[in-house]
Amino acid sequence: MVLRERIPGWLWGLVLIAIARLLMMAVFPLVDTSEPRYAETARIMAETGDWITPWFEPGVPFWGKPPLAFWMSALSFRFLGYSEFAARFPAWLATLATLSLMYGFARSQFNIGVARLSVLIYASSLLPFLAAGAVLTDPYLTLEVTLSLVAFGKLSEAARPVWQYAFFVGLALGMLSKGPLAIILVLGVVLPWTLWHDRSREHVRRIAWMRGALLVLVLTAPWYVLAEIKTPGFLEYFIVGEHFYRFIDPGWQGDLYGSAHKRIYGSIWLDWLLATFPWGVVALWQLVRWRKAGGRMSETFRGSSSPRITFLLLWAVATPLLFTFSGNILWTYVQPSLPAFAVLLAAGLLHRRASDDEWPRWRLLAIFTPVAGVLLGCVAAAYPALVKTEKQLIEYYAAHAQPDQPLYYVDRRPFSARYYSHGQAKLYSDGSVAELLDWYPSGVYLAVSASQLSHLEGLVLSPVLFENRRYSLLFAKQKPGEQSPFFMSVR
Repeated sequence: MVLRERIPGWLWGLVLIAIARLLMMAVFPLVDTSEPRYAETARIMAETGDWITPWFEPGVPFWGKPPLAFWMSALSFRFLGYSEFAARFPAWLATLATLSLMYGFARSQFNIGVARLSVLIYASSLLPFLAAGAVLTDPYLTLEVTLSLVAFGKLSEAARPVWQYAFFVGLALGMLSKGPLAIILVLGVVLPWTLWHDRSREHVRRIAWMRGALLVLVLTAPWYVLAEIKTPGFLEYFIVGEHFYRFIDPGWQGDLYGSAHKRIYGSIWLDWLLATFPWGVVALWQLVRWRKAGGRMSETFRGSSSPRITFLLLWAVATPLLFTFSGNILWTYVQPSLPAFAVLLAAGLLHRRASDDEWPRWRLLAIFTPVAGVLLGCVAAAYPALVKTEKQLIEYYAAHAQPDQPLYYVDRRPFSARYYSHGQAKLYSDGSVAELLDWYPSGVYLAVSASQLSHLEGLVLSPVLFENRRYSLLFAKQKPGEQSPFFMSVR
């Protein structure tokens, strides 16, 4: 009882959300496609000690992303060992850092009640909650955009050197986690805001742009130069392909590591509604209420000339507006805009309340996503075959196979199979699987889907040894006295 009196309710909520995410990180397997792909790239980096080039697989460089997220997971592997928790832990820390920046900024711009509610809104929204324990680049980009924009906002209060440097450090880290997109997202807020408010231009002129640009170059250019030298072609693919063709061409065929995510233009706003759930619904409901009240906004938002409000509004809409004109998108792209959304919604909900003790009905919404996440984790732990992962199949193979009996995935090999097998699960798609036994007369393990059973003619097959939602694991041997006349090529 004494402990409860000392720790306020909002902090209890935040701690429980953080613990729920930690538990899910530990028990939930890496789910195809993105998580195990990035985790496998980080695993290769940790094992090879190559900190310059992320590798998609041995011999194939991964040019799709800069290395910061891979560095973090690789370092975590080095210190904590190879596990789902280790792969995801840096993203959890990045989310905590984002929450800290949000709290300080909201408190200085509004009050402590808004600061408390804003971090609860952000932490319990669907996308930030999931991304906080996922092997993705988006939590890092969100942290870096938040750092730069919070630093810029703080400079309007006082021109302290620490915030000057923080603004450019955020840009540099963004260049190392996502590339030039980070600079575009930050300047997409700063430039319109500067044009909107005449008095802000003096504030912008006080920023040491030349020294800051030099700092960004010093922190980022060495890696970009070394990466191009080590694997020529990287800069053309990453700068032109990933930042130009991917944006303008919904069906871009140049993707070396997957396929284009073709979507209808404007779909990013539906993604925003999903990403902010349940708080996006609350925001829309509040807008409807204000509209029914004759369009009278709260005192917090009245007057579009308020620099702090227009700054947050631009921050909240700049990212989804940018991706409105791209059909090649993922729902995670909206995340850098969500810290500002959380602060704005908190300010709107609390504009007539003296403290956060007066919003118990909103506080209940903060438990929805974490409770659903814990329940989902329990279901995954009880019924692992329901999850799109090869973890359990790989574990079964590792427990029963002999050293000279490899595992082959026929026609398609999921990224989770590569990660959980430490790169040992192989891919075969070159012809009749019977050819494999010319290489492995003692037999091979095969992971096949129902549509691939036709590849198995001429083999002596075991019953299904293990089955998940996508693949069946079989053990195959050649029929006695038979041998394939073909010499095969394997990958």
